[in-house]
Amino acid sequence: MSSRLVRSALLAAATVGALFAPAAGHAADMVKVELDQARIYRLAAPASTIVIGNPAIADATLQDAQTLIVTGRAYGQTNLIVLDEQGETITDVQLAVLAATENLVTVYKGAKRQSLSCLPDCQPTAVPGDDSQHFGGILGQVAQHNGSGSGTPTTTATGAAGSSSGASVPAAPNSQ
Repeated sequence: MSSRLVRSALLAAATVGALFAPAAGHAADMVKVELDQARIYRLAAPASTIVIGNPAIADATLQDAQTLIVTGRAYGQTNLIVLDEQGETITDVQLAVLAATENLVTVYKGAKRQSLSCLPDCQPTAVPGDDSQHFGGILGQVAQHNGSGSGTPTTTATGAAGSSSGASVPAAPNSQ
């Protein structure tokens, strides 16, 4: 009698598992992209419309009629739907934007987190979730390096010929 009970329990578990299991191939319908990275996604047919469920998480651009470039913008999960000219679905997949882990070192100083990109030497990098002072400092340095920073290089008067005694010298930015 106990073996019949065990078989019934196993049959019930298998039936419930089959009812609530994801559809076959569903796990393959997950496209993984690293934050701030792009990935090429080939389509089976020419696309006419691209829909991203949450454009704050990922972005997609048509390179040509059958090639998408998917970019991770923020951590999280959303969906991507691509339609043809007749409005028929070409693909409907989940997008997962994940943190890069290769060559990334995370340093914890108490509750504060800092990230380093080590390729092969370690350099500070800005990763969402880092300490705000570290994160802001890195972004400020990058902006200044790229010429989009608001600060200008400071100069000092050298007393060279032609310089006036009333020359002004920009003050160093306040480092608070």
